[in-house]
Amino acid sequence: MTNQPLVAITGGSGFIGSHVIDALRDAGYAVRVLDPREPLRKDVDWVPTDIMDLAGLTEAVRGTEATFHLAAMADVNDVFARPADSVALNIQGTANVLEATRIAEAGKVVLASTVWVYAASDPELADVDEDTQFDPNTDRHLYVTTKVAAEMMCRDYRHLYGRPYTVLRYGIPFGPRMRDNIVSAAFFLRALRGETIRIDGDGRQQRFFVFVKDLARAHVLALEPQAENETFNIEGSVPISIRQIAETVQQLVGNTVVEFGPSRPGDLAARVVHAEKARDVLGWEPEVSFEEGMKITFEWYLQRLGLTRDDQLADEDGGR
Repeated sequence: MTNQPLVAITGGSGFIGSHVIDALRDAGYAVRVLDPREPLRKDVDWVPTDIMDLAGLTEAVRGTEATFHLAAMADVNDVFARPADSVALNIQGTANVLEATRIAEAGKVVLASTVWVYAASDPELADVDEDTQFDPNTDRHLYVTTKVAAEMMCRDYRHLYGRPYTVLRYGIPFGPRMRDNIVSAAFFLRALRGETIRIDGDGRQQRFFVFVKDLARAHVLALEPQAENETFNIEGSVPISIRQIAETVQQLVGNTVVEFGPSRPGDLAARVVHAEKARDVLGWEPEVSFEEGMKITFEWYLQRLGLTRDDQLADEDGGR
């Protein structure tokens, strides 16, 4: 690993981070994982690191060509329940990463942001892209505010200190290793346990989901010179309704009851998030369709739970 370019990643032991590590290692990068939790892979340098510890973080990023900053409070329900903690982690934590790389004279910061930031733009806009401006006079989720602030700090550090950055605005990721409370994961787990799938709202709301391995590929491309000081939407290509997710899970797992309830407070309004910039500048496009990604994810769940397709067929025949 000594002859390979070294990059760091905060939150590298999480769902997305673990796939980003896979993509970086496949591309020939040495990886230093900055996370209190041990990473899945053993062929990386693990430095247990708290991003709220500026001194420790500064030492951890020394000698790196880039730092991927993924560590954050990313579950909007957690943010709703713990607002002060989310502000500290998502905003101060990002400031610490930027400051640590500045002090250590390390490489650029690649920030994991989200298409949720468009909830801070004009709510009348049906289509948005990286040039869409934010409007402070919007009602939005606190999670959105923390991510907008994190993005602005990246630009501020470029303006004030000449520090390079790249922002990746994630669509909704799905795939193996995802957190159990991500919508497709929750549906899979409920269906596999024979429980009812519950949907917030009428299920017609649509989102652009991106398979996690496609998302991870974008991080490798973010290291290219043309990505410096740019922002990219990393989004799926086809809108998928929540109802479609439930129906896909039903097809893969078997018969499952679906119920509908009230909409979630502060939910992201439906809009088209354009990702042409990622295609034109980085050469990135999603390669895995939603249906294919769900099949891959289903196989992973079967393996994780120690089940086989024969077990599922038995359940469908009345074994549940």
